[in-house]
Amino acid sequence: MSMTERLLLHEYAASGNCYKVRLTAAIAGVRLERREYDIMTGETRTPEFLAKVNANGRIPVLQVGDRFIPESNAACYFVAEGSSLIPTDPFDHADMLRWMFWEQYNHEPNIATLRFWMRWVGVDNLSDLQRPQMPGKRTAGNAALQLMDDHLAGSQWFVRDAASLADICLFAYTHVAGEADFDLQRYPNVIGWIERMKGHPRFLAIET
Repeated sequence: MSMTERLLLHEYAASGNCYKVRLTAAIAGVRLERREYDIMTGETRTPEFLAKVNANGRIPVLQVGDRFIPESNAACYFVAEGSSLIPTDPFDHADMLRWMFWEQYNHEPNIATLRFWMRWVGVDNLSDLQRPQMPGKRTAGNAALQLMDDHLAGSQWFVRDAASLADICLFAYTHVAGEADFDLQRYPNVIGWIERMKGHPRFLAIET
């Protein structure tokens, strides 16, 4: 990454996906500028945003000079390039990516979605398509947390013996899973890992 390039994070601060990028930057020692959007009023769905920032109408988007990187984990990867958050061993590097892909496929769609529905939308305001999905998402979210807990029974971190992007990407929504009524006390190894993450000297708390 050229350190002369301006990095601007288009974000909604309370989003875990946006928080990932800020936490990555804090730990990697990378400076970010920030621009806040209100997703509840459709600010990421305006013609200007769709044309200039992300045609998919979602945030976060990392702007690098006059170029744009949508998708939170891709933005994290860019920000962390050259730092200790990305393992240099080829197997460990691939293992980090494995956990990052798994987070977006098995973890975030369940835990993050329930958090958003319950905290921002409100259960009473869910559509007839959304409401029936809640039990399945809770089951899948608990399965994800259990898989994490099982892995952490034999390791302090998700990849080898140091914090990596895998930990940051999984931490973002795991540590606020209680806001979606997930009982983290069922997962003691996850709780211990959350405390280790919070103990990082460059830790940055989420904004809510």
